[in-house]
Amino acid sequence: MTAQSASRYATGDGSPGRSARWDIARLNPPSRLWGSNGVAFGPDGRLYVAQFLAGQISAVDPATADIEVIVPMDGPVQSPDDLAFGADGSMYIADLVPGRVWRRSPQGEYTLVSDQVRVPNGITCVGDRLFVNEMKMNGRLLELFPDGRDPVVLTKGLALGNAMQLGPDGCLYYPHMVTGDVWRIPADGGTPERVAQDVHEPVAVRFDRGGVLTVLSRGEAGIVTRIDLHGSGARTVVTSGVVGLDNAAFDAENRMYVSSFASGGVTEMHPDGRTREIVPIGLDGPFGLTVDLGGTVYAADHYRVAALPRTGIRDPGEVRTHGHLQLTHSVTADDGLLHTTSQYGEVRTHDPANGTTRVRVSGLNRPTGITTAPDGRTVFAETGAGRIMALDAADTLTVLAEGIGHPVDVAFDAEGRCYVSDDELGAVFRIDDIDGEATPVTLADGLRAPQGLAVLGDELFTVETGRRTLTAICLATGECRVEAEDLPVGLPPGTTRGHPALFTHSMPGAPRSFAGLTTAPDGTLLLSANGEGTVLRLRRTHGTETAT
Repeated sequence: MTAQSASRYATGDGSPGRSARWDIARLNPPSRLWGSNGVAFGPDGRLYVAQFLAGQISAVDPATADIEVIVPMDGPVQSPDDLAFGADGSMYIADLVPGRVWRRSPQGEYTLVSDQVRVPNGITCVGDRLFVNEMKMNGRLLELFPDGRDPVVLTKGLALGNAMQLGPDGCLYYPHMVTGDVWRIPADGGTPERVAQDVHEPVAVRFDRGGVLTVLSRGEAGIVTRIDLHGSGARTVVTSGVVGLDNAAFDAENRMYVSSFASGGVTEMHPDGRTREIVPIGLDGPFGLTVDLGGTVYAADHYRVAALPRTGIRDPGEVRTHGHLQLTHSVTADDGLLHTTSQYGEVRTHDPANGTTRVRVSGLNRPTGITTAPDGRTVFAETGAGRIMALDAADTLTVLAEGIGHPVDVAFDAEGRCYVSDDELGAVFRIDDIDGEATPVTLADGLRAPQGLAVLGDELFTVETGRRTLTAICLATGECRVEAEDLPVGLPPGTTRGHPALFTHSMPGAPRSFAGLTTAPDGTLLLSANGEGTVLRLRRTHGTETAT
């Protein structure tokens, strides 16, 4: 993928789909680097980027911003989170979700080094030696041996380990993300020593070419802390504004390049916090969408809620982080508030005015689509339980319908009837009475993985992700008609492997694929083009008929 081919799906003219009835435009440019995580310079001088969410590894030329996929998403590696290079040019990969560590030879051959590391994340090489740690409570730091020898445990008790590196003193330095500490241990083993505490959300420990300890923070402010280990222990703290810092690498001229798990891309960061984008940030999804009364578009983007340009802007614009809300999967605007579902199994309400978020219910089984009913209740699909649920103002939870199979989105029409999409049964159901537990009625079936739903006039629209279309369903008859085709949703054409498991060892995995759909106040439709990382605006062209 080069700078000239930003989208994996674009047609020959670069458009994001085809339709005779709708004008289709992007609200933001396609994402070129999904969820950048571990980064390391390879023997060829390029910056290699582990993309956990995409399930691939890409090489970036910092001078040209050209990108080449090196480890494709259809290969043996499922969820690369960090990487390192050995002395012989071999790439070692921490495959977090399945708990594997891989070696990719300079010739491109894959060898499984270990499948005995739980949630492997931080990985580093010291010459021909390989070290990895575990991103879990009471995690381990181990030395692994590509020749098959048993691993050696250097220490236990890590409070979520992550990116680590050998220091000038011959010790391995690593963060405890939960406790805010940085520790070190001799590479040959010994007693761990805490070298810094009260570091803001440390996610990666790095040394620049001069041996200065540099610690990245994973929070919204993009904090970087430099610590003088040779003298007073004084700290220098800068705020970069790069949300969700994940990792860093220094080139031969001591320029620092950082990655962001929250928004992807690669950024050069100066010691004073100034930044320069190498690969622009983008959307990790997007998934669920909503529009407030002012026309601002919000996208549930897994690690955050993102805000996009207002719907009236024609040209693609910049995406910004509205809130660092972890594992957000769907969102709906309601009277100045944002209600969200989370892959932690929660429904939350976020108040943009004061920046507060409260959990309204937890312990749910994979909630997905969410909306507001005409009576003011928050209604959502509890996908894993096959139920449609409602929350009132007192956070009382009510079952509206159950036994649906795999419901993923909900929407209401002007008469107060509720519609539900089931992407496994290939159907859309109608619930006529939401005042009690009701039996859903099939409105349309024979669809291919319908997900996002939106009502516009006397039609219900859905995204059929199985055939990448926007489909209109007549509310009166259930008759269907394809409105747009070749939409950039789901996995790229020719890719067969699905997403990694949602959870592993009690840790969150990759997000479930979900293409959201919503209406804007100006009568347009907004669609989650999660295959290329954009939000699409569809405006009906003049003289087109409706479904009958």
